Amino acid sequence: MSKGQWMGLLAALLLPVVAWAGTSGLEPLRDQQNKPWQPPAGIEQMPLWPADLRIAAPAATGPERFGFANGKIADRPITMVELVSRPTVSIFPAKGKNTGAAMLVLPGGGYRVLAIDLEGTEICDWLTAKGITCAVLKYRVPGSGPYWADECNCRREPKEPMALQDAQRAMVLLRQRASSLGIDPHKVGVVGFSAGGRMVADISTHTRLAYKPVDDADKLNFRPDFAIAGYPGHLWVGPGIKLTHEVRIDPKGPPTFIVQAEDDATDDIRESLTYYLALQQAGVPVEMHLYAKGGHAFGVRQTANPITRWTELAETWMHTIGMI
Repeated sequence: MSKGQWMGLLAALLLPVVAWAGTSGLEPLRDQQNKPWQPPAGIEQMPLWPADLRIAAPAATGPERFGFANGKIADRPITMVELVSRPTVSIFPAKGKNTGAAMLVLPGGGYRVLAIDLEGTEICDWLTAKGITCAVLKYRVPGSGPYWADECNCRREPKEPMALQDAQRAMVLLRQRASSLGIDPHKVGVVGFSAGGRMVADISTHTRLAYKPVDDADKLNFRPDFAIAGYPGHLWVGPGIKLTHEVRIDPKGPPTFIVQAEDDATDDIRESLTYYLALQQAGVPVEMHLYAKGGHAFGVRQTANPITRWTELAETWMHTIGMI
């Protein structure tokens, strides 16, 4: 992927484009809060790793903070979280009739920041209303996955796949607590957007833990039972339709649903096409929906475009695969 595409990955969330701060992951924020982001009152936030366990540090370190991006999506601001070094998962209980299904939500942000509401808590608003337990992952950033580094003006891979580690750990912790959360451990899915969409591919295709086991939770299944990838990035290698060598499709991967807009100026439509074809050719059940308009980072916010109704198709799909 070219430098322009990597830099563009976050631009749609941070309109108008601002000058980079010179260190990966440090972006200007409005109404900046110099403290860790917390979920709404009454929502449990669970640490992923024991407090005394040393884990890899992100590309830039400092006190966690959050604030608003310099732009809006569907006329609403976007809350961004930066400098996450101690990841957590926030659990939103199902409302109404509990289906027994659960979904782990992976917000996007180019592995630099986390769009914690647009592609996190707002996704849970949709899912919990459908009787699905929802868990938002606040994973380590910046530089926890393949990213464009300002320091060297180059593409970098982290020494440890921190984002994948956090996603796998969150998955086993959800299954460990299945009984108390009222979920079926065989109906735990994942949904991610943009960089989080790439994380969906990673957690779906990796057949081994990306970290050394910590406790009994790590003996459980760390892969999702079903997956939704929204406008995924970091998958396509041009020219042509070629999947990045870092993602190796496992024929036993989970049923997958992909959605993207054709006018996405940040992640080329070939990101989704490439992943779809790779899954299809490997025999993994996959369904894809492409829309003419919608741009990048639409989440579940309401607009006049038909893409706004993609969640209805996703719900039908979850019914057809027996998850809800």
